[in-house]
Amino acid sequence: MSKMLEDRVVIITGGARGIGKEVAGLFVSEGAKAVICDVNPQDLENSQKDLSANGAEVMALQIDVTKADQVEDMVNKTLDKFGKIDILINNAGITRDALLMRMKESDWDAVLNVNLKGTFNCIKAVMRPMMKQRKGKIVNIASIIGLMGNAGQANYAASKGGVIALTKTAAKELASRNVNVNAIAPGFIQTEMTKKLPEASKEAMLKLIPTGKFGQPLDVAKTALFLASELSDYITGEVIKVDGGMVM
Repeated sequence: MSKMLEDRVVIITGGARGIGKEVAGLFVSEGAKAVICDVNPQDLENSQKDLSANGAEVMALQIDVTKADQVEDMVNKTLDKFGKIDILINNAGITRDALLMRMKESDWDAVLNVNLKGTFNCIKAVMRPMMKQRKGKIVNIASIIGLMGNAGQANYAASKGGVIALTKTAAKELASRNVNVNAIAPGFIQTEMTKKLPEASKEAMLKLIPTGKFGQPLDVAKTALFLASELSDYITGEVIKVDGGMVM
């Protein structure tokens, strides 16, 4: 039985841990060759070892997605090694939470730079090779916070709302070249980022989820696999919520 992503080449930003690593693991198990990118060299090294354990081809690159020259270098190194780029997963993201009144300008800038500008940089860098081969899948990891807002997360909400708008615009610009651009809006997913939240906040959040449970990184990874595969060839410009029914 053939694998869903046999010989496809995927770039995953923020791919060294959490949702990004889960996506990488699922994709290589389905036959993909993966390029995982992150700012943390130790996490990258550990993840590359884990992901390559069963013979998968995995290249690890330390890059900062806010730097356009580093993103271009990432694309060039991927093309040099694998000769093509079939899939881009824009997963790199950070939070710097505070109420608007107390939010520092530096925290606003940091979140918008990584979450929104980083996504822009990566889309722009892979556009040319994808358009040339007249095929490609781009999946942006947004958030339900970009759809509903959340007190104390103005910067994060603005960045993820921007990612959703960017997804729809890029989808319109690239559709004629057979490049699909979609977004996933995860709800409360159990990762290192969400473990830092106070227990009271987690309990309050759980009451808002109809399924009565938090999501796992694999839930997001399986949705990314669908959007990156041929199963979704007639879907573009969409935002798929993976949130247990939290936002309907």
